[in-house]
Amino acid sequence: MNPVSQTGRYVLITPCRDEAQYARRCIESVLAQSVTPALWVVVDDGSSDETPAILAEYAAKHPWIKVVRREDRGKRAVGPGVVDAFYAGMETIRPEDFEFLCKFDLDLDLPKKYFEILIRRMAENPRLGTCSGKPYFEDGDRLVSEKCGDEMSVGMTKFYRVTCFQEIGGFVREVMWDGIDCHRCRMLGWVACSWDDPNLRFVHLRPMGSSQKSIFTGRMRHGFGQYFMGTDLLYMSVSAVFRLAHPPLVVGGLAMWWGYVKSALEGKPRYPDLAFRKFLNTYQHRCLLVGKSRATAELDASAAERSVKLR
Repeated sequence: MNPVSQTGRYVLITPCRDEAQYARRCIESVLAQSVTPALWVVVDDGSSDETPAILAEYAAKHPWIKVVRREDRGKRAVGPGVVDAFYAGMETIRPEDFEFLCKFDLDLDLPKKYFEILIRRMAENPRLGTCSGKPYFEDGDRLVSEKCGDEMSVGMTKFYRVTCFQEIGGFVREVMWDGIDCHRCRMLGWVACSWDDPNLRFVHLRPMGSSQKSIFTGRMRHGFGQYFMGTDLLYMSVSAVFRLAHPPLVVGGLAMWWGYVKSALEGKPRYPDLAFRKFLNTYQHRCLLVGKSRATAELDASAAERSVKLR
């Protein structure tokens, strides 16, 4: 049974590759939801482990789970590769058939009322465009927060109002796609956020990179992503200094900064929407002056006031 009413119909689109270690736990947590998806499209992006067999097993039992298989490209791809796989799933649906859609990873364990709560909060606030709970990872018997900002929906489970997703133009096929989307939401008057509510905390099952090389590479990639998005050197430098005191100590912040500067020196392309980049810089400079929470609240209040005047 798939207990979801016409109001609040949502579709999950899941890019995945070699997730056999986590897939069953993730799928079971979706099956246990108080409001399950109207449709779940899982895009197997060339897995070479037992992921295809696990997906086929569950799809045979639940007709609302659909599996799309892509050819093996030979390696896991982050950033644009994930977005490409996501759009391979999008091509199989009619977005207008749903009220909400969610880009959803296959390495998560959700609390039982996760989607029910998100749908309710969307209904309570018609300006809420994208939202999520907060990711935690398991450290023995305790859960540790991944420390994601309240002003973003998190990349591993981005729950969207379909009308908002269409208005912002969907996801950019580049690193920092999961930051650009939320900033575009605010630019167009929507609210983007995540909540550290105990009923919305989920477990991120895939361990974060633990080797020095993978962490360094990841931070370098983040620096390039900030450059591509349009962040200026001042904001990037302040962010990098802030990161010096967070694991991996010193190296993480330096790698972020060098990833940004190296991209600038090489003249790599930037996100071509100049109006977006101007909006982003204004917002980021305000964040430096008053903090992210206040800067975001000011933007949301201003957008709400404009919305009232237009009625």
